[in-house]
Amino acid sequence: MSATDAFNQLDPRIQRFLWSERWESLRDVQIQSIPLVLEGHRDIVIAAATASGKTEAAFLPALTRLLSSDRLGLIVYISPLKALINDQFGRLDRLCVELDIPVCPWHGDISAAAKRRFLASPNGVLLITPESLEATLCNRGTSVARIFERLDTFVIDELHAFIGSERGKQMQSLLHRIETIIERTVPRIGLSATLGDMQLAADFLRSGGEVAIVDADSGESRLLVKVKGYEEAKPEPGTSPADTEGEGMAALAIAQHLFRVLRGSNNLVFPNSRREVERYTLHLNQLCEGERVPNEFWPHHGNLSTAIRTDTEAALKQKGRPATAVCTNTLELGIDIGAVKSVVQIGPPPSVASLRQRLGRSGRRPGEPAILRGYVIEDALSKTATLATQLRLDTVRTAATISLLLEGWFEPPVAHGAHLSTLVQQLLSAIAQYGGLSAPKAYGLLCGATGPFSGLTKTEFLELLQQLHAEDLIMMDTSRLLLLGVKGEQFVNHYSFYAAFASDDEFRVVAGGSLLGTLPVSQMLRAGQRIVFAGRTWLVDDVDDAEKVIHVSAAKGGAPPLFSGSGGRVHPQVRQRMREIYASEAALPYLDEVAQRFVDQGRACFRTLDLGTQWLLESGKDGTLVTWLGDSANEAIGCLLVSRGVDASAGQLGVDVSRGERSWDEIRACINDLARSEVPPVEALLADAKNLLREKWDWALPRSLLQKSYASLNLDLDDAMSWLRRVSTRAIEGKPPMSSLGFDEAGRVLPSN
Repeated sequence: MSATDAFNQLDPRIQRFLWSERWESLRDVQIQSIPLVLEGHRDIVIAAATASGKTEAAFLPALTRLLSSDRLGLIVYISPLKALINDQFGRLDRLCVELDIPVCPWHGDISAAAKRRFLASPNGVLLITPESLEATLCNRGTSVARIFERLDTFVIDELHAFIGSERGKQMQSLLHRIETIIERTVPRIGLSATLGDMQLAADFLRSGGEVAIVDADSGESRLLVKVKGYEEAKPEPGTSPADTEGEGMAALAIAQHLFRVLRGSNNLVFPNSRREVERYTLHLNQLCEGERVPNEFWPHHGNLSTAIRTDTEAALKQKGRPATAVCTNTLELGIDIGAVKSVVQIGPPPSVASLRQRLGRSGRRPGEPAILRGYVIEDALSKTATLATQLRLDTVRTAATISLLLEGWFEPPVAHGAHLSTLVQQLLSAIAQYGGLSAPKAYGLLCGATGPFSGLTKTEFLELLQQLHAEDLIMMDTSRLLLLGVKGEQFVNHYSFYAAFASDDEFRVVAGGSLLGTLPVSQMLRAGQRIVFAGRTWLVDDVDDAEKVIHVSAAKGGAPPLFSGSGGRVHPQVRQRMREIYASEAALPYLDEVAQRFVDQGRACFRTLDLGTQWLLESGKDGTLVTWLGDSANEAIGCLLVSRGVDASAGQLGVDVSRGERSWDEIRACINDLARSEVPPVEALLADAKNLLREKWDWALPRSLLQKSYASLNLDLDDAMSWLRRVSTRAIEGKPPMSSLGFDEAGRVLPSN
């Protein structure tokens, strides 16, 4: 279909608006999507690069459908972020005013009056988060059918952010529950800029259904990449490797380089944790202050107050005034902050997909390339250097990620998790919505053939009900109707219930009566301590445990608080590419001299240890199974070994093992036996496993279902067994592993005798 044909299918009022906005032409993603959306009965995944017009690809034809009806219908747009809702409201409202279609953003910051207006006449466009949609179903059960009576389309933005998460399973359940109560299927449109496997994404959007796929030509610009390496100097004897404030000198050197190259333009800087966001923002603010120039560097992460995050977003949007945000993945999603000149990644990216998503912010102006600046820090080599330091793992992982990015590969979505924690929440929510449910109806709603938890058997569901009854979360009346128990009522009636994911119990940080943001309760604080928060240094004046408030005042000096953070699970393709880089001798053109030196040092260690063929490294009673697998397979191998009484756990190279009182020959024999055995059932494999509580409602699951849910999310037994079988023939007859590891004066690995 041509651009003209697609344009002519839109409502004339929309056509006039696009002309008034001086659109030169529809984009490729819009041309492909418009006829599919106008059909009005298809589920569609629309994937294209950031800023390629995906939102309009869904809304222009969806609004055309609303305008063609005698009775105005409803589009429900679901977003993972309140900020994205606010952003989309700004983009849609001007158009919808011209069309006389109401647009209602709905989240905690929206007034009750605005929500009442929508509920009085539920049509137009509703912009909402999964949590607010959950609250609507839970608290307005008798009105749900009326509210969604005219529902025409679901639009799910940033689809990749939902896949493989508790929120994603919650969203699937919410859409299914709405369709069940209005007794018809509603077309679903998923929008995403990052999808490694389109069919997996389609299956997530509608399991077992026929989903159309629009994978538009991204038309991405040229990409310029440079990775700079920084070595953390060896500490003097008896001193710390960091300065008196706990700050590494390499981090300061990176900040100084960023200050020189980023000033005067808009950029995004992604360290790998909220703590690092605070560290680098402070360095950059202090450099601005020292040079007596206006500050251009702003923090952005989830623990900062809405006001501070909004200020950062406004600074990025303001034309004529350069601004750089130092941020976590809060600015990775599609909030419109305009074009940025470059994206900075400090340390290994969480994933190739994440790096691709971040880079979508750069190179959006015609003729401008996307620019990626990478920075890696490695400790200086010494006699006591760890194997990870010797292999320069962070640098090689960064190089592997960029290598895969340049080839156009990125991780497929992980959609296989059972997320039975979310089943507990959805069961309690459905009971509240209906005012009580029979067990068969509850099972059919949530675990039936088309339900979001269809993998659960009736026997397992009954086991779950018994456990929830024992926890006083549910009860059964004389008519055998499931009702909320005393504890269940308390949970459902608290605002925190609507989120399917667990959130840390956090303290509010207040300065002079103004809220700065929040800190996790795990952060130990005391009066008189200095902390860095919101890019500034504060003195802790008082900590109010009862009210969960930290009172602070401005100060100088201090260290960033120890925010928790996660680097994500490493895909096997990334580890395989790392192995290829180690085995190669080719220079990597995107590395500077220092980073290339790090890679060369890692390659020397790789060759010395013969890691191309060696699969077991011994060092006294400790050792490493070098697998080159992903984290899920490594964790599965660790569990298999633990089931045989071996102390093992997933590590950076593979699986870390302690042989205890056994010999290494006995460990190899154990591996050989595992490879020849049947895979044990999950309940046997995790029989003695501790710390399986990872999701919000895991504590309420019976042990067997907790094990099943955990395994579905964290263990890749197929890859694990495949690796064990590959090495089993070498477990007894293979090369003798190195009996010990050591380093010479220059920090080079010494092979054992």
